[in-house]
Amino acid sequence: MSNPDTTSSAPLLEIRGLRKQFGDHVVLHDLNLLVPRGRLLTILGKSGTGKSVLLKCLAGVLQPDAGEVLFEGRPLGTADAPTLAAFRRRCSYLFQGNALLDSLTAWDNVALPLEQATLLPKPEIRARVRDALRRLELESDAARYPSQMSGGMQKRLALARALVTRPEIVLFDEPTAGLDPIRRNAVFTMIAHSQREFGFTAVVVTHDLPEALAASDRVALLVDGTLCFEGAPAEFQDSAAPAVAAFRDSASHLAGQIAAIRRGEPVPADLA
Repeated sequence: MSNPDTTSSAPLLEIRGLRKQFGDHVVLHDLNLLVPRGRLLTILGKSGTGKSVLLKCLAGVLQPDAGEVLFEGRPLGTADAPTLAAFRRRCSYLFQGNALLDSLTAWDNVALPLEQATLLPKPEIRARVRDALRRLELESDAARYPSQMSGGMQKRLALARALVTRPEIVLFDEPTAGLDPIRRNAVFTMIAHSQREFGFTAVVVTHDLPEALAASDRVALLVDGTLCFEGAPAEFQDSAAPAVAAFRDSASHLAGQIAAIRRGEPVPADLA
């Protein structure tokens, strides 16, 4: 299933002028973004800035109020039902809370999308489930229920379920939410390793900066619903743009504030 040469010059997904609002609150402001084929793109931003809304618009869970999402150059929308159907067959969505079914074993959780959305014969379904569990090191846990698994194992199980349909694109909604630093590292390592091995295009939304910069091919920064940066991780590190610097250097700003407080000094204006 490994496919190391999946990149091409044409983007797999393209966002043009995307706008989404709820009532009077505009969440996404006229976004434009390319999602390179066969790459790992991370969309960064603090909580509440519109990252998950953007991902849901990409997945078709939410409909934008203006603009469009193109898949292989064709708009995704009810007006082009074949393109929308093809996208849904070739895309998987990894929910923030994993969305595993506690009443089903690990094996049955992974088998479910194949049983519901394909006409594959049972022997092929069994082979695919076994392979997905093996690749995520869960084959010996096939009979266990999610409640009997650690948080890290549940993440791997959710990824196994997302990959069992052999998608071309996987959307990750805050995959490290609520995890400690060690487990965050493990999840990003798992995503990066799986993306390289399986060759899918990955879009990750997160606010975990160090891990994202280490794992991603491209990063984008969303601030209050506006795209403020898109480029390589090294370009993000070197950027002098105020919005990028404020997000990237927040830890050092905090250290400066705390140091000033401990010295009994007023907090410097550039750190306030």
